[in-house]
Amino acid sequence: MIVRTSGILILFYLTISCNVLAQGRQDSTDLLDNLNFMPKNTLLHNIFQDAVNSMRRSPGDTASNVLLVKSEETFMKHEGKFIRNIVVQRFGFERTFTDTSNRITFVGTKILNALHTDTRERIIRENLFIKEGTPLNPYELADNERYLRTLDFIQDARIFVRPVRSHPDSVDLLVFTKDLFTLTGVLDASFNSVKLRVAEANLMGTAQRVQVTGLWDNARLPRTGYEVLYSKSNINGSFVNGTIGYSVINGGRSDGTEDEEAFFVRFERPLVSPFSHVAGGVEFSVNSSMNVYQKPDSLYFNYRYNIYDAWVGYNLGTKRLEDYKNYTDNRNRVFLSARYLQSDFLHVPDQIGERYDPIYNDRQAVLGQITFFRQDFYKLNYLYGFGTTEDVPTGYNVSFTGGWSKQRDLERPYTGVVAQQFLVTPKGGYINPVVKLGGFFNRTRIEDAGVLASVNYFTRLFFVNRWKLRENVKVSYSQIYRRITYEPLRLNNVYGLHEFSTDSVTGNRRISLYAESILYTNRKFWGFRFAPFVSGDFSLIGYENTEFKKSDIYSGIGGGIRTRNENLIFGTIELRAIYFPRTVFDIQQFRVILNSDIRFRYKSTYVRAPDIVRLNRDDL
Repeated sequence: MIVRTSGILILFYLTISCNVLAQGRQDSTDLLDNLNFMPKNTLLHNIFQDAVNSMRRSPGDTASNVLLVKSEETFMKHEGKFIRNIVVQRFGFERTFTDTSNRITFVGTKILNALHTDTRERIIRENLFIKEGTPLNPYELADNERYLRTLDFIQDARIFVRPVRSHPDSVDLLVFTKDLFTLTGVLDASFNSVKLRVAEANLMGTAQRVQVTGLWDNARLPRTGYEVLYSKSNINGSFVNGTIGYSVINGGRSDGTEDEEAFFVRFERPLVSPFSHVAGGVEFSVNSSMNVYQKPDSLYFNYRYNIYDAWVGYNLGTKRLEDYKNYTDNRNRVFLSARYLQSDFLHVPDQIGERYDPIYNDRQAVLGQITFFRQDFYKLNYLYGFGTTEDVPTGYNVSFTGGWSKQRDLERPYTGVVAQQFLVTPKGGYINPVVKLGGFFNRTRIEDAGVLASVNYFTRLFFVNRWKLRENVKVSYSQIYRRITYEPLRLNNVYGLHEFSTDSVTGNRRISLYAESILYTNRKFWGFRFAPFVSGDFSLIGYENTEFKKSDIYSGIGGGIRTRNENLIFGTIELRAIYFPRTVFDIQQFRVILNSDIRFRYKSTYVRAPDIVRLNRDDL
C-alpha cells in the first residue's frame, strides 16, 4: 500500500476558523443594521433593504438552497433602462449571502481579520464592465456578475436592480461582493521531504498575488529549493492579468520530465464577455534541467530550452451600442484569432539524438482559428461546489483551426476542428459532449491524426432525506492514426484513470469510463462541509501496431470523502482510496491518497488560444 499525503496548514483551519466560521441564524434586519456605510437617502436605503430581503432565508430552507435559474432572468424586466448609479457593498469572508449569521466574537475573529484586508472598492469597480449612463443589457449584467465570481479572491457576487420612481426609464444598481479568506498555505510532507507553499491572493485588498514555495528533500542535492511568484489581476482596469515567477523546483510552464530551473513572464486578456472585443496573451519562459537527484549520465536528460508564445483574437459578433436591440438579442458570436508558438531547445538530451520526439524537439507553429460560439449561463450548485453559486455554461462552441507547423526538419500544414455543446436539463442536470479532430498533411497523406469524443454528464440533484445526491458519468474515446511526432495516448490524465500515475502504459487507442456518486451532507464541522463518494474507473488501451482484440483493460475501484470551507480560498480536500485489479511495475494495487487544494472547474471560457488537438489533457 502506498499512502501519499498532501494537506493544508491547519494553523488557520483548526485553531481559528472553527471559532469564526461557525454559522447561526438571526433575522436579516440585523445584517441591514450592520451596514455602517448605509447612505442616508431613502432611495439607496430601499435598494439595500430589497437586496437583503432577496437574500433572506425562510425557516423551511435547508442548509443551502438549490439553484436552477438563468443568469439573466432576474434582469430581463429592466432591459433598456438607463443605469443611473452603481453602488458597491463589500462583505468580508465571515459573512454569507444565504445565511445572515451572527458575527462570532471569539479571539479567532480578531486574528483572521487582522490578517485579512477586504477587497478595495476601487478593485471591484475596475472589474465592472457595466457603466453608469448606459442602457441596461440583462445579458451583459449577468456576464459581469458571473465574471466577479471568477476572481480568485471573491467567493460570491450578486447585482441587484432598483427602479427609480421619479425616473421610470432609469435604475440604480447595487453590487454585493463577498471576499474569500485569501491567506493560505499548502503542506506536502513525507518521511523524506517537505514542501510548503504560502500565498496571499489579494495582497492588501488590491488583487495582487504573492506566493512563495519552499522545498526540503533529503534525496535532493541541494536539499532545499524554492519558487517565488507574483501576479496582478486586471492591471489598471484593462482586464489584462500579469504573472512573473522564478523556480528551481519545477514551477511554471514545463515541457521536460526532469526538475527544472525556470523563469517565466505571462500576460493574458480573456474574453470576459460575449460583448468584449479583444482577447489574447503572451508568454516567455527560460527553462533548463537540473540533476538534483544525482542521476547517472545515462539516465539524466540534460536539456535547455526557451518558449515564446503569443496570440490575439477579435470578436466579430459585437455591435455598436446605438443598435441596442440587435446588440442584446443576438448572442451568436464569431471570433477570429491567430497564434505564434516557438519552442527552442538550445541543448537536446543525448538520449534523444536526431530522432523525432514529442517533447525534446525544436518546434514552431503559426495557427489561425475561427470560432463560432454562443454561451449563456445558469446559476446552479452542488456540481463541483458545496452549495455556493456555480455559473454553468449553456450553448455551443465550434472552432476550425488551420496553419503551419515545423518540428525539427519536418514541415507540415495542420487542420483541426473542435465542437462542444453545453446543456442544462429542465431539472438541473448537466451534459457536455465534445468532439475533437485534427491532423497534419505530409504530401498526399495524413499523419499524426487525432480523434477524441467525450461526454460528461451530471444527473439532476436527488434528495436523500435532507442530503443531496448527484451522479457523474464520463465516457471518452481517443485514437491516433499514423503517429510520427505526436505523443502516444496515456492513462495518467483526465481521459484515463484517476491516480494511475505511471506514464509507462501507452498506445494509440483508448476507451475510458468513469462513474461517481457523491452525497452532499448538511452538517458542518469547523466551517467545513463534507461529501462522501464512491467511484469506478475503466480504461481500455490499444497498443501501437497491434489488433484491437489484443488491447488491455485497466480499472480502478474506490471511494472517499471530500470537504471544503467555501469561505476560504483554499480548494477542495479529498481523501481517496483506490484498488487497481491490474497494475504495472511502478503502481501498487491499493493506494490511499490525500489531496488538497483541488480545483474542480467547467469549461466556462468563451474562447482560447488556437492550438493543436490534445488527447491527453482537456482545455483546462
